[in-house]
Amino acid sequence: MHLLINIDVPDLPAAESLYREAFGLNVGRRFGGDMLELLGAQAPIYLLRKAPGSIGAASSARDYQRHWTPLHLDVVVDHLESALATALTAGMVQESDIREATWGRIVTLADPFGHGWCLVQFVGRGYDEIST
Repeated sequence: MHLLINIDVPDLPAAESLYREAFGLNVGRRFGGDMLELLGAQAPIYLLRKAPGSIGAASSARDYQRHWTPLHLDVVVDHLESALATALTAGMVQESDIREATWGRIVTLADPFGHGWCLVQFVGRGYDEIST
């Protein structure tokens, strides 16, 4: 299996700048003016320019206001505070305090396009600390 991550955005240049600065990703390929590939994560991320109000899944209109979805992306980092500062400077919005858990530390963010993100710093054995 090969995983691809597609993220709909209304403004491709703004999204490119945000994700490159926030997460240190690099542009791979460009596909005309409506799609580009970001590399540097374990799976390629494709930014797809889709107009607000255009039809997405299940005949729903795209809405780029902050929304909850059961699917989000976690970015694993070595140093949570410095990664958070970088993401905030790039334009992400912090939505929670940093939380401590047995497996590590986490903070939730939102991008300007309505998508939720988490920064995760593992400690010890990471999720193996809580595996059964």
